Amino acid sequence: MLHIKKIEDGIELYKALGSQLRIEIIQLLLENKELNMNEIAARLGITNGALTSHIKKLEECGLLSVLAEHGGHGNQKICRVNTDRILIDIKSQFQEENKNMYSIDIPVGQYTDYHVQPTCGIATQKQLIGEVDDPRYFAHPDRTDAHILWFGKGYVEYLIPNLLPLSAQVQQIVISMELSSEAPGTNNDWPSDIAFLLNDTPIGTWTSPGDFGDIHGLFTPSWWFPYWNQYGLLKTLILNKNGTFIDGLKISDIRIQDFHFDYKSSIHFKLSVSEDSSNIGGLTLFGSNFGNYNQDIKVLVSYQLPPQDN
Repeated sequence: MLHIKKIEDGIELYKALGSQLRIEIIQLLLENKELNMNEIAARLGITNGALTSHIKKLEECGLLSVLAEHGGHGNQKICRVNTDRILIDIKSQFQEENKNMYSIDIPVGQYTDYHVQPTCGIATQKQLIGEVDDPRYFAHPDRTDAHILWFGKGYVEYLIPNLLPLSAQVQQIVISMELSSEAPGTNNDWPSDIAFLLNDTPIGTWTSPGDFGDIHGLFTPSWWFPYWNQYGLLKTLILNKNGTFIDGLKISDIRIQDFHFDYKSSIHFKLSVSEDSSNIGGLTLFGSNFGNYNQDIKVLVSYQLPPQDN
């Protein structure tokens, strides 16, 4: 999914889609999965020179990937569609509407507790931390610089900083993160029940459909192994007075007022794959510089202050 978080950030995308010819290019690639430049030009009845500028526009806005393939007839540029859908936030969940809220980005390596089982691993933007499938490396000091982690079973837990003013009451917590399953290698059809807990209270479960490795993640580093987790799905978890929601769909009746959070409260957020789950397919958590969204765990806390006496 190509996610435009601010409407003004999508200008180049809107321009790229404002051409009938470029729409036909996308349709051709969707029908054929991938084609080289010569094949696209021949099917559209245009020259390679005329095609080049259109491909460049589609690549620059993230709709296409263009890869060089070395074959018996020299180098060929192979084109493929880079996304299955486009999401445009007209009004972002993280857009500040008033002063009674605060937002925090939590790097994926900044967990405060964990218990993981293989297959598992953790990596910075530049390299693996230790060895894969060895949970001991989740305690390595370098884990604070991690940008991706994965495990087959277990959990990671994060402390959400409590920046509430005195006497404030929490109205809503929004948590956004890029997630997928964790299969040996990759497998787009590998469901996993990922549970979300707040202060060890289960607030809901989302079933990840797979561990995606069919195309390279938009922000996944070039050194990353091609047969490993490439990208996830951006999920937005919302806890408010009406219940708990994932991407707007209600997943439980647990409400924010059930926790009685105030300025002294500790707020712990846990992601878990339990041995008791119906689908034990692991978890991959993508941070900035990995996956398709280039973000850490984003948290927005909205609160209400008591009325002031006149």
